[in-house]
Parts: sequence; structure tokens; C-alpha cells
Amino acid sequence: MDSETFWSDVGAHLIRYGGGFSPRIIERAVGSHLYDHEGREILDFTSGQMSAVLGHSHPDIVRTVTESVSTLAHLYSGMLSPPVVSLARRLADSLPAPLERMLLLSTGAESNEAAIKMAKLATGRYEVVSFDRSWHGMTSGAASATFSAGRRGYGPPMPGNLVLPTPNAYRSPFRRPDGSYDWETELDYGFQLVDQQSSGSLAACLVEPILSSGGIIELPPGYLARLREHCDRRGMLLILDEAQTGIGRTGDLYAFQRDGVVPDLLTLSKTLGAGLPVAVVMTSAEIEEACHERGFLFFTTHVSDPLAASVALTVLDVVERDGLVQRARTLGDRLTARLTEMRDRHEVVGDVRGRGLLQGLELVTDKASKAPAEELGRQVTDTCLELGLHMNIVQLPGMGGIFRIAPPLTIEVDDLDRGLDLLETALERTLARG
Repeated sequence: MDSETFWSDVGAHLIRYGGGFSPRIIERAVGSHLYDHEGREILDFTSGQMSAVLGHSHPDIVRTVTESVSTLAHLYSGMLSPPVVSLARRLADSLPAPLERMLLLSTGAESNEAAIKMAKLATGRYEVVSFDRSWHGMTSGAASATFSAGRRGYGPPMPGNLVLPTPNAYRSPFRRPDGSYDWETELDYGFQLVDQQSSGSLAACLVEPILSSGGIIELPPGYLARLREHCDRRGMLLILDEAQTGIGRTGDLYAFQRDGVVPDLLTLSKTLGAGLPVAVVMTSAEIEEACHERGFLFFTTHVSDPLAASVALTVLDVVERDGLVQRARTLGDRLTARLTEMRDRHEVVGDVRGRGLLQGLELVTDKASKAPAEELGRQVTDTCLELGLHMNIVQLPGMGGIFRIAPPLTIEVDDLDRGLDLLETALERTLARG
């Protein structure tokens, strides 16, 4: 199909689902590289949709999918297979007590939807608290807990969704006398507002350890422990959404391990499938049994699919065998150093944040004002693609353009350095054009 026909068919037959489509027609992907219909190479600095932690077309994943499709890919949802039970045991062994029971699903939204329903059923309450820059998915319950985008025009969301201020150290107005970020006061104030909004039916708090679509906002050290205290005081369950931070991305197998705080429910997706649709909910025996006794229902077409379990097991095998958690930490230090140098050299680079191989770089008009630089971000993104680098930029009202940098954990050091060189070149060329 020629490109003119391709784009004509796109306009005639595809439903647009948010933003614009990239102008490149992608035909194949290998490792950290994409190739378009003209054979041009594009370095992938987003791991697809922040998912392909092993890169594209990883041989172990290709082998697993081929074998599974040839033998056991899908079953009646009430049937179980060895890969599903093995994955449940494997994940339980990798997590601290009491996270020992698993529900295997397909997407991050689906896993958050299930976790929200379990929290409501287990507590007998219905209110869910999340950050005002949150993104937890597009299904009804997950979308109702998503505040960064997509709330207008669809009628009322599910009742009982309340917000906390996102702990954005770069932009928060909560400051100590010395100008440092006072996240403790901000969090306490946030829960005062939650208590005022609540009808007395607080069920759960759903958050990401690093908000990705919200602009790579990392929870400060100590924040998660204090959040846990607020939840416990109110009888709320703590749900952590590690769709993007799980399975080594941050330099720990799970991002919450840095803080030593164990959630009541944990959702994993994107990274667990390394680019294929795999998601899980992990929780305690106590919560699972309470939900089961009360009639928990999440009987979907692809629940407990053996193909998904086999893929997830392979991802865990490769991450452990190849030392990818430590590699993410090591390469993350290299990435931080390069981005920090970029910030120090350029007046329009306002902030660098994140950890491991999930980091953000925020563009502003100047460091003093911190004024958002959305148009500059769009132009730099376009120039990156022209140079052969795929970047994703988050542009939310009141914030500058924030690049989400999340290459595969398998990326070669030379490719990491080359991608950062291309990013800086794109920035400099865009500024030179005025």
C-alpha cells in the first residue's frame, strides 16, 4: 500500500482516540529501533507505549508466544492452566507479605478497574481518592479516578471520586520559609479537603509511585509512608498502580520497594507484558477471601489466559537472568547525569526528575518564571522525529512540555547516549529557528 492510500484509508476508516497520529508509517521494530515504510530507522525512547521493557521482538518473547499459540493460548475463563498458577506463585514470591493472590487480566485500565471494585467490596464503601494529575485508564471506574484528561463531555463520572494535590516539587505552592518543598503540609491539607468532600464512605486511595502521564512526578521519599498513615487512619485501602514503574523500570523490581511501604492492592500491566497485553492485580488472602465471600465478579473473556501468563513468566525470567533491574539503575544514573547537564546548559530546561529508566525533562520559557513552553515542546518533538528519535511529550494545562524518557531496559549504552545527543540537537535547532 502506498502512503497516499494509507493516509486516505486512515481518514476514511479509523476512529481517532486522542491526539494526532505520528506521520511515520511503522512497518517493523527490533530491539530499541523502529523502521518506517521507507526503511528509515527511529530510535524508540518510549518503549512503545512505555511497555516494551525488553525492547521489540525480543527472541525469548517471540519463542514463548510462538510456543503458546501453538499449544495453549486461550481457554474458557473458568478453566485454569499451569502457566497461570506458576505466574501467581512467581509474583507472590517476588513481593512482600501479604501480597500473595493474583488476578490475571489484559490491560492496566482493566487491572485498576478490578482493584477499585475489590476495594469497594472489601470495605463496603465507595469513595476513591487519586491525584489531580492522575491517569489510571479509560474504563469507567479507572477513568473516573483519572483527572489529568478526558473528564469533559461524557456526563457524570462514577460518584465518589475525590482528589489529592499532586506532589509536584517543581511547581507546588507549598513551601517552607527557606523555599524548599513542603510536601508534608500539602499532603495533610489534601486530606483535610478529602475529609470535607467525603460522605463518610472512603474506600481506597489509588496512586502511581511516579505519575507518568501526569508529567513524571515522583513521590518524595517519605510521602508514601505518610500516605499510608492517612489511609490507615480512615480505614482506606492503598492501591498502587505500577503499570509503568513495575518490573525493574525504576531500578527496583517494584518502585514501592524504595519506600518500604506495602500496598493493600498492587496493579501491574504494561511492563509485565513487555509490550503485549498482560495485567494483574495482587492482593492479600484476607482481601481476596472477603471479596469472594461477598460475590466478587470480574469474569472476562481473557481472564486467566495461558498466553498472557506465559509471556509474563518469560519477562520475569529475562529480567532476572540478564540483571535488568540493576541495569536500569546503572543506566538511570547515566541518564540523570546527561539530563542534568542539559538542564544546566539550557535556560529552557526547567526541571529533571524521575529515576531509573523513567525520567522526565520539563521545558519552560525561562527558569525564573517557569512559564510553560508547550509550543517549544511540540516543535522539539517534531524535530526529534525528523532526526530519527521518537519522543513523547506530556502537555497539561499549567505545565510546560514534559518529555517522558523511558527506553527499553535492554537499550545499548551507545543508543542511550545517541538518543540524548539527538534530543539536545533537536532542542538547539528549534531554539536557533526562533
